[in-house]
Amino acid sequence: MNPIFADTATSVFEVMSRLAIQHKAINLGQGFPDDPGPLDVRQKAAEAVIDGWNQYPPMMGLPELRQAVAQHYQRFHGLSYDPASEIMVTSGATEALAGALMALISPGDEVVLFQPMYDAYLPLVLRAGGVPKFVTLKPPHFRFSAEDLAEAFSPRTKVVLLNNPLNPVATVCPVEDLSMLAHFCMANDAIALCDEVWEHVIFDGVRHIPMASLPGMRERTVKVGSAGKIFSLTGWKVGFVCAHPALMKVLAKAHQYITFTTPPNLQTAVAYGLMKDDSYFTGMRADFQRSRDRLGDGLKTLGFDVLPAAGTYFLNIDITPTGMSDDVTFSRKLVEDFGVATIPVSAFYATEKVTNVVRFCFAKKDSTIDGALERLEKAVRA
Repeated sequence: MNPIFADTATSVFEVMSRLAIQHKAINLGQGFPDDPGPLDVRQKAAEAVIDGWNQYPPMMGLPELRQAVAQHYQRFHGLSYDPASEIMVTSGATEALAGALMALISPGDEVVLFQPMYDAYLPLVLRAGGVPKFVTLKPPHFRFSAEDLAEAFSPRTKVVLLNNPLNPVATVCPVEDLSMLAHFCMANDAIALCDEVWEHVIFDGVRHIPMASLPGMRERTVKVGSAGKIFSLTGWKVGFVCAHPALMKVLAKAHQYITFTTPPNLQTAVAYGLMKDDSYFTGMRADFQRSRDRLGDGLKTLGFDVLPAAGTYFLNIDITPTGMSDDVTFSRKLVEDFGVATIPVSAFYATEKVTNVVRFCFAKKDSTIDGALERLEKAVRA
């Protein structure tokens, strides 16, 4: 067996989800909404199954979806992409990232990773032969400095993998930090692989700034998006990749030999969804922000130290004031003794682990959030 996978521990999501089932816990761990998603988008997918094409769609994606992606990013971010040569549809953002890493790096190339990080990044980099160079971000703001980047970058740096907004700690990278990172990419001739799946799930009037929009970065950025996050349909696994033709022609070859294509009915529905009125996107953000505040205010009332959350489905607490500094022990005790499942953020670090932060998912119904807060109140009293 390949040791990269054979020796990898079971995903923290799987561990905590099993414990949640075992202890009949309210699961605020894994990041998915308990809402079915927008009805009109789901109806479009159903109609396309009955009335549409169900054989292989084009490898690069349905033309109507690629056109919709181009119009969507022009509309929201002022980015201009040619749907014929610069946009590709993938079976989820993780497939897009896996294919991009296979296409962009050769064994021995260095890849800059910001930790905490989405748990798929490191094994994918290692399996592609990359050498990870970590930039460690720490609470409460999880920002990096020029000194951090200078230590991580070198002439051997081929790719920097940036998740913005950042899962798991819910931060949005400010423009000054993005500009700093862009400078290092250009100075070291590195490609920015940007996981921007949370680009629409941002709050408090914060604006998402794509790396590709910065001066000098358009031709050296691979932008990855996700319909699953935009429409709260995480099981659909429809992603899209935007990149300069010189990059896309190689990215497409990697995709060709991984999944080749994506269900056409879902592509048809996503194309429809991307053209929805602005009111859908503003309403979606408002709904999630209200849920964030409902959980955050409840946690603060119980005495928890709640960290800022500018995007994603997640809210984090610093457990230091509880007298505990081990997030794994805290999370296990919470699910086993009080029936609330969370995620210890140390699971998203490879080195220099931060062990005092625990993550909650707030993309839940009011009744789910309130039920979790009632159980957490009992935990506080105990």
